[in-house]
Amino acid sequence: MAKSLSIDPVTRIEGHLAVRVEVEDGKVSEAFCSGEMFRGFEVIMRGRHPMDAQQITQRICGVCPIEHGVASAMAQDAAYGIRPPPNGTLLRNIVQGANFLASHLTHFYALSAVDFVDVTAILSYTGKDPGMNELRDWVKAQLASKVYLPAAPFLPRYDTKYLDDKEANLGLLKNYLQALDFRRLCHQMGALFAGKMPHMASIIPGGMSQTIDAQNISAAEGLLATIKGFILEKYVPDVVAVSSKFPEYWKMGHGPGNFLAYGVFPEENDRLFLPSGTLIAGTLSPLDTSKISEDVAFSWFAEQPSAHPFKGETVPQPDKPKAYSWVKAPRYEGQPMEVGALARLLIAHASKHEPAQSAVASFLQKTGHTPADLISVMGRHASRAIEAGLLVDALGRWLQALRPENPCCVPFTIPKKGQGIGLTEAARGALGHWLQIDNAVVSRYQCVVPTTWNCSPKDNSGTRGPVETALVGTSIASEENPIEAVRVIRSFDPCLACAVH
Repeated sequence: MAKSLSIDPVTRIEGHLAVRVEVEDGKVSEAFCSGEMFRGFEVIMRGRHPMDAQQITQRICGVCPIEHGVASAMAQDAAYGIRPPPNGTLLRNIVQGANFLASHLTHFYALSAVDFVDVTAILSYTGKDPGMNELRDWVKAQLASKVYLPAAPFLPRYDTKYLDDKEANLGLLKNYLQALDFRRLCHQMGALFAGKMPHMASIIPGGMSQTIDAQNISAAEGLLATIKGFILEKYVPDVVAVSSKFPEYWKMGHGPGNFLAYGVFPEENDRLFLPSGTLIAGTLSPLDTSKISEDVAFSWFAEQPSAHPFKGETVPQPDKPKAYSWVKAPRYEGQPMEVGALARLLIAHASKHEPAQSAVASFLQKTGHTPADLISVMGRHASRAIEAGLLVDALGRWLQALRPENPCCVPFTIPKKGQGIGLTEAARGALGHWLQIDNAVVSRYQCVVPTTWNCSPKDNSGTRGPVETALVGTSIASEENPIEAVRVIRSFDPCLACAVH
């Protein structure tokens, strides 16, 4: 007989996610992902001036506001019939890329690695690093009191397997503390061109309002060199170390096996640094946005047929029978699709993207795995580390390509009627904004965001979303502490604040 376990809330993620799993014979046999709040940004946008969009929608998320701003500006670019000049595109790439790096570092060190690190190793630390000494004293006091702070990142302790190497634990704990500083440096690099991070005011239709000078370029290059050193010398080796000590997680959390990426970071001749596409049952195909729909059969929204975002509605119905989430269920050709760094990397690899192929081969050589093994818990962590390595090189190129003497935006006129799609990628995956304008105001605005894809509930055919699918089959050692399920969930880097926009 199956036993129902509730993980509510799932901690160390953005937003409010509850997951219920049914465990039978020590394995998850069914799973339900529930977004627990409604925010209504799509409703808020109706009747607004179109240029409010890139500012209001950035408030969907405090982790990836830059990406929402870029998606909104791209939708307006399309609706107004304009294209940013080269500087405008480069600046968008730089601030978005900087935010990617900050997000990847935050996810690994602050949100996920602590599931694998034995924090009690700090009790034997005898060095002079003030941060490590402060952490040691805090852990000692917490363990002695047994009254754990709700926000405590490492505690309470679980009866589970952690890293068993003292020096590896201490190294990861030290890098955990340093990663918080490097996250700030990433934002500082982006703020040189965005004005501030997060929630920048400088992104506008047609480019960026911020001007460029040689001093900012030089400062950004200096910050990038420092950040690159940490990523290549600490972050990537730490992911390799953790993934090597937990080989079972290379076999867990497979998901539906379908992947989607909108592509991101436009370069010369409309080529995307990381390409768009879909990978369904191992077959690579071009992206066709007409095949995207959203289903609300098990979502707390008024019943309607599966609809393309240009036709979908956002009408809350909190008492809807059988519904269990405020997250809608996006589908591509009726299929659930995993999005995120893993999807981007697999699609780039299948597209013969040479930098991605080389980076994947280099990383996997260190771990003894194959590209097929990437479709797993550890593969998702590895994909973010690999992508971070690719991005630091690309950011260097984009900084060198900036031309202070050239414009960063183009003039435009807001039409009485128009529509546009803004497709980009957030660190967590494919992000799309669909905009319609009537009488020079927003008449319809729909967002389909990464965690809406990944943490979607079942659709009208009963098909699970990607996280639900990844959980099924997961072995649970202790029903009192389903840490294995939590590790699977956190490998997707859920952002429920975005998903319930």
